[in-house]
Amino acid sequence: MAGVAPDPLARSVLWAPRGSLASCVRAHIVRDTRRATLAPEQRYNQFPASPMGALTWFFEGEAVVVRRGDEAVHEPVPRVAVGGPLTRPMVSVNPGPVHALMVVVNPQALALLTGADAASLVDRFGPLDAYLGAEWQALSQQMLACGDERLALRLLEDFLEPRWRPLAARAVPRWERYRHWVEGMALRAAATGVGRSLRQVERRVRQWAGLPLRDLRRLARAEQAFVLVRSAHEQGTVDWADLAAAAGYADQSHLCRDTRRMTGHTPTELRHLVYADEAFWPYRIWE
Repeated sequence: MAGVAPDPLARSVLWAPRGSLASCVRAHIVRDTRRATLAPEQRYNQFPASPMGALTWFFEGEAVVVRRGDEAVHEPVPRVAVGGPLTRPMVSVNPGPVHALMVVVNPQALALLTGADAASLVDRFGPLDAYLGAEWQALSQQMLACGDERLALRLLEDFLEPRWRPLAARAVPRWERYRHWVEGMALRAAATGVGRSLRQVERRVRQWAGLPLRDLRRLARAEQAFVLVRSAHEQGTVDWADLAAAAGYADQSHLCRDTRRMTGHTPTELRHLVYADEAFWPYRIWE
């Protein structure tokens, strides 16, 4: 459980999208380590399993995926990348200083924007130009050349807003937590089309989100547990049995199994690492 303490000069910021894009974008994340003096072991990034997709721009530096779940890999991330939902925790490393913008996107919105089957993006990153056309590629060049993350984000939202508007009615509305989004999708799947059997509902949900409904529900439950644990940690009292019940788990063992599956760690380990290890910065900034 030994980790490398967070560096205060390693900057991690989470911004909300403008209101008109709320059904498309869940959050914008900036990671900037250019001013920090990080040891090699501090340049790792620990990401949990997630039903969300992502668009990522590296203004400076690079990243390599080195682990998916228990599998060691070596997968360079494109400078401008499209990524789908993660079914397993993922670890990447930045060989040197990095300045990047990650736009966390509703997976159904990602599929509508790219025209790709959401399932084809699960657990992988691809270059943006493999999924999006010349207009997007020109936008990316502007974003990378402008040298200012806020201006780059404004360029992106100005570009995205008119393109998303005609698609928004086909997307699942953005809610504060995954759980409402997942159950809303299940209800919409049940009310869509001619067939309404459980198998047909499951098929529609997987087509829209890239993951089975049971996996989406598991991720929603895990996020709710994480929010409750963080609140309890800040108050100085963490009762795992009570938290498991409040998040919808059958018991504390159920919480432990799901937490290990989603993050690679037990709840106790994760609670320690989030506050003690630089690599767990994605957990610290998430609201």
